[in-house]
Amino acid sequence: MRWLLLVSGVCVFFSSFTQAAEPVRLVVFPPTVELTGARDRQGLVVQAEFADGSTQDVTAAATYSLDKPIVSTHKAFLAPLEEGQATLTVSWGRHAVQIPVTVKQPKQVEPLRFRNDVLPVLTRVGCNSGKCHGAASGKDGFRLSLFGYDPEGDHFRITRELGGRRVNLAHPDDCLLLNKATGKVPHTGGQRIEPGSENFQLLVRWLEDGAPKDPPTTARPVGIAVYPKEAVFARPGQAQRMVVRARYSDGTDRDVTRFTVFVGNNDAAATVSEDGIITGNGPGEAFILARFDEFTDGTAVIIRPGTPFTDPQTPTFNYIDTHVHAKLNKLHIIPAPVCSDEVFLRRVFIDLIGLLPTPAERERFLADTDPHKREKLVDSLLEREEFRDIWVMKWAELLQIRTINGISEKGLRLYDQWLRDKIRSGVTIDAIVRELLPASGGTFENPPVNYFQTETSPQLLAENVAQVFLGTRIQCAQCHNHPFDRWTMDDYYGFAAFFGQIGYKNAQDPRELTVFNSGVGKTLHPVGQRPVQPKFLGGPTPEIPPGTDYRQVLADWLTHPDNPQFRRNIANIVWAHFFGKGIVEPVDDVRVSNPPSNPALLDALGSKIAEYRFDVKKLARDICLSRTYQLSTQRNATNDLDERNFSRQTVRRMRAEILLDCINQVTETTSRFPGLPPGARAIHIPDGRTPNYFLTTFGRALRTTACSCEVKTNPTLSQALHLLNGDTTNGKIAEGRVVEKLLAAKKDPVAVAEELYIRCLGRRPNATEAPKIAQRLASAENHQTALEDLFWALLNTNEFIFNR
Repeated sequence: MRWLLLVSGVCVFFSSFTQAAEPVRLVVFPPTVELTGARDRQGLVVQAEFADGSTQDVTAAATYSLDKPIVSTHKAFLAPLEEGQATLTVSWGRHAVQIPVTVKQPKQVEPLRFRNDVLPVLTRVGCNSGKCHGAASGKDGFRLSLFGYDPEGDHFRITRELGGRRVNLAHPDDCLLLNKATGKVPHTGGQRIEPGSENFQLLVRWLEDGAPKDPPTTARPVGIAVYPKEAVFARPGQAQRMVVRARYSDGTDRDVTRFTVFVGNNDAAATVSEDGIITGNGPGEAFILARFDEFTDGTAVIIRPGTPFTDPQTPTFNYIDTHVHAKLNKLHIIPAPVCSDEVFLRRVFIDLIGLLPTPAERERFLADTDPHKREKLVDSLLEREEFRDIWVMKWAELLQIRTINGISEKGLRLYDQWLRDKIRSGVTIDAIVRELLPASGGTFENPPVNYFQTETSPQLLAENVAQVFLGTRIQCAQCHNHPFDRWTMDDYYGFAAFFGQIGYKNAQDPRELTVFNSGVGKTLHPVGQRPVQPKFLGGPTPEIPPGTDYRQVLADWLTHPDNPQFRRNIANIVWAHFFGKGIVEPVDDVRVSNPPSNPALLDALGSKIAEYRFDVKKLARDICLSRTYQLSTQRNATNDLDERNFSRQTVRRMRAEILLDCINQVTETTSRFPGLPPGARAIHIPDGRTPNYFLTTFGRALRTTACSCEVKTNPTLSQALHLLNGDTTNGKIAEGRVVEKLLAAKKDPVAVAEELYIRCLGRRPNATEAPKIAQRLASAENHQTALEDLFWALLNTNEFIFNR
């Protein structure tokens, strides 16, 4: 059965599907309607929710009745008729919902405004996009601000630039602006507006009114709401209508769906039409971004495969599993089983301390019959110095500790040692940030001051702080409003203003720099060159007493336990360490168009780490003891395509430093690193620029940017060739003489082979491998050579290189 729905003059077909059960709830969006003026309209969305969590758009099938005829309700689109208040009853099946409707000044026709009426048309049809006149240099001699971030400038360029040749107020419907847009004259962008259409008539009316500039009292948009926030399709092929409502500074609201630009992020799962109609294409997830004016929001869509599903009632070990299982059930995905003790032991050793379990540690753990032995193991590893060293390395990467931009070797050592002492003594990341951001003094006398040598401009410092500590990339908003996030140029320069009064001067030692709060200096907005007051990113503009260091104010706000951005970001960084991907991925790219795969889980983890006073160790314990972390990597029919929802553990290549440390561990050798004592591990290297061929080949972070993408764990051909032919494996096998020592201890060659397996892979040879090894050793002329060949082969296996 097909339903026809007329939305703002656009015909849209929805498919109706028979659900297995009656809906449990009917929801109408928006929940209230207020129409102001003769031109105001409001579309409705009616969504049925079913017991299995699925939803269905029933807007076209619902019936609408009013207790007072103050609006028309043709095809779920409300238009004002009379002033007053009424109750609209929306019914479908046995369910009914009532929503209040208010109409004000239904006969008053408000004049068209450039920002609120004309500019949205130009944005919707793509005139000010990056491919057209919104490009930095414009297109074909005509430039508009990208997506309309500069309305005043755009009005000038349209109406006054080049002597006003783009408009013809004497003949509004025959001017260059409309002739180009309608294709009446040659236009590189082709026809963007249909002659006689609603958009065409709107532009003509504005020109007939004299193309006026907006008066200062014009209400401006202050936000948008997108409905519905979520849709769960029972099977591919279903559709869902979206409605976007803007809020204005005068307290009114307006349906702006027809002016909104819609963009999807996963066409394989769902696509969206230019009118906001979502269609499910295949099982999976998608996020549909809605952009109007400077605001972005969206709708999350889940498309189930349409096959029978029964909740497996998977046991939960802690709160993490509760949230993960809720999402998996919504997706109709069954998680993998829990991994074996052998797999868990190797996995948790690598993740917590960056080393492999020794044969003795393995034997003790496997022999332990205590049902809480995994918990005891995690607790013991968390107390080891190596755990803290892992997190020194991770925070050092994010703080970009390296010798560059004037940071001397002495400054680097002091900076690294400061961070290492803090982490090893149990100081948490929030306390480190509170000391780091307002740091003043000499780079030798106060090591955290070195952070302000990494970058020295207010803009770059603001970008780094936002990316590292809030997980947000604001770089795009430096030149224009972010097209896929909520950040505007006002947000960007308001945040950069916190670093606008940093002063620099030389110290007595020419290698040292002094950083101080100058107390003077203003950050200027490039549009209009107006001074900008410091403003928290996504927060208010604080009242800052004169003489106060702006950076101290920022540090206090940033690390406050009530700051959801900071706590969620730290939680996401910790989570990504144990799964190879974040709940938001990449971890430093939080934006409206890149939502978390499990918002409830991220919120819970953020709340927990704030409750733990940002003690990474406690959150790491929660994660390692969750069933989700302990899952095997086994795929099944339901989770085979899942890469976002943690239905199975991820096979992860060890990062460069840990891989080198593990090779040194099993071969009983060490590597020499400049400036470090013999026996130091690769994770101890203080300088991201320390030369080391192995680490560079395997993708260690150079710490040149604040981007999490610097650490690369994807396998490459050069890595394989280095392990096969380089000195790291062959040379260390010969140097460590492990095989020679084991044979000298009068161990049977087969037993030596077994120990090599345990050292490298954390397991004994399986039923297929054992007889082949025995046969090869029995025919070998030289057992040491044969076993060293086996050792080399094990170091080159994916099973050794990857953490599974």
